Amino acid sequence: MSDPAPRRRPAGALTPWHRFVLGAAGALSVGLAWLLLALVGVAHGHGPFHPVGHAFTWATWVGAVGMWQLMMVAMMLPVVLPWLGLVAVTHADHPGGLVPAVASFAGGYFGAWLLYSLAAGTLQLVLQAHALIDHDLTLRRPLAVGVLVLAGLFQFTPAKRACLTHCRNPLSYLLARWDHAPPHPFRLGLGHGLYCVACCWALMALAFALGLMNLAWMAVITVLAAAEQVLPGGHRFARVAGVALVGWGLWLAA
Repeated sequence: MSDPAPRRRPAGALTPWHRFVLGAAGALSVGLAWLLLALVGVAHGHGPFHPVGHAFTWATWVGAVGMWQLMMVAMMLPVVLPWLGLVAVTHADHPGGLVPAVASFAGGYFGAWLLYSLAAGTLQLVLQAHALIDHDLTLRRPLAVGVLVLAGLFQFTPAKRACLTHCRNPLSYLLARWDHAPPHPFRLGLGHGLYCVACCWALMALAFALGLMNLAWMAVITVLAAAEQVLPGGHRFARVAGVALVGWGLWLAA
């Protein structure tokens, strides 16, 4: 009886050229996403992604969902870049090629965020229809306070801790799904994306309280999400942010 086939290991280091291409593509993608977001913000209600009317129609719904997905891509792409780099290493010998593997993982990841955008865009139009959100796409003060406090409290929940632990350990996630061949990158990206949505949904919901097209606050939220997942002591950083959000909400309420 022959020995079983040896367990296949992830591919080795990338070539300098691959690292350059992936780094340049990541930087360009982030820049383009934020540029498009800024252009939509300048349009402020006149662009296809930025409905300001209160009518709940297919056109405004698609526009609202599209705006939210653009926000999610711009805000979460810097966060997922380390994962894309690791996927490039583990899938360097993918049959379809390295770049398609990375793109497939990113497609699955942002597919998970599309589910969030569908819910957030629908909620936005419902709030607009009931005059609970102002013309500048900012929640009325009592609701904004509630969002701040809710986002702050969520930072202390077991769900937040578990999902953040996952997001801070990409290699463990990738290798746990490794069998005799590299797992399909789209499925990996979708699975990780669902964890990421569960980890960061409350932070992303802060856009309702701070202004949906407020680029400055979007940048702050992006930095906060990245710091939680990348910096040493990310769990402590998340709790500090939670205290700050709850305190801010209570201060506004008072």
